[in-house]
Amino acid sequence: MKKQAIPIHVAELEENGIEIHPISNNIEPYQMPHRDDHYMFIIQQTGFMLLEVDFKEVAISGASLCFVAPGQVHRYLSYEDAQGWLMFADTSLLSVQSRDIFSAYFNAGQIATVQEDDAVFKLVPLLEEVVGNALMPLREKLISSLTDSLTSLIASSILKSQQVSHVIGGQKYNTVIRFKKLVAEKYSELKQVKEYAELLHLSPLYLNEITKEITGFPASYWISQEIILEAKRMLYYTTIDVKQIAYALGYEDHAYFSRFFKKHVGMTALTFRSIKP
Repeated sequence: MKKQAIPIHVAELEENGIEIHPISNNIEPYQMPHRDDHYMFIIQQTGFMLLEVDFKEVAISGASLCFVAPGQVHRYLSYEDAQGWLMFADTSLLSVQSRDIFSAYFNAGQIATVQEDDAVFKLVPLLEEVVGNALMPLREKLISSLTDSLTSLIASSILKSQQVSHVIGGQKYNTVIRFKKLVAEKYSELKQVKEYAELLHLSPLYLNEITKEITGFPASYWISQEIILEAKRMLYYTTIDVKQIAYALGYEDHAYFSRFFKKHVGMTALTFRSIKP
């Protein structure tokens, strides 16, 4: 049995896979949580915006860039004189490298502060003009290349904010990307760093070290976060009892899962369920 299901916005973009809207015209404070099958980028020049992304508040102040990945639960909480753009882009318009960068900082570093004259603010109006001109020659090619450039600039800013741009494309970086993809696929089966380290032919210590170097958090953190996030979603969206949730997440001992949840969230699973709107 399900609660009121969280909306999943699917196939709502225009045929070219890109939409750009002014922030001031499109924010609804206290909007119901929802998920998208595409990326959302907040390109804010001035003002303040408060979001909730995967049950965490994200404050965006001044000239800033932020991304919300496909599948992340989010809602707008409030905004004050926020100016800029919301850009919605189909995954296919992003380069593999940009997607990998966003994957690396998913739920950890999704926002970057930039200068007021950052190049991204010059590029958005150009892309907006091309998107709005259906008669422009080579329009699809321009949309593709400009979107790639714009999202690459955002990815670059995310990297700068994490101070790890020197490792992009390196062996450590690529290994961490592989690790995070494995966690997303196998978190209900594998719970220990050593299990992922074996799949990657590494020592657990080394995997923890390079993951912390690249993302700011050790490998163990990402495994726990993936489990906790899925548990929160199941508690929020369904009426499945905690014991069933524990089994679905790969825990034979539901009491152990309850202790694990409380340790990482600071409250019991039932308390978390009761306080969500």
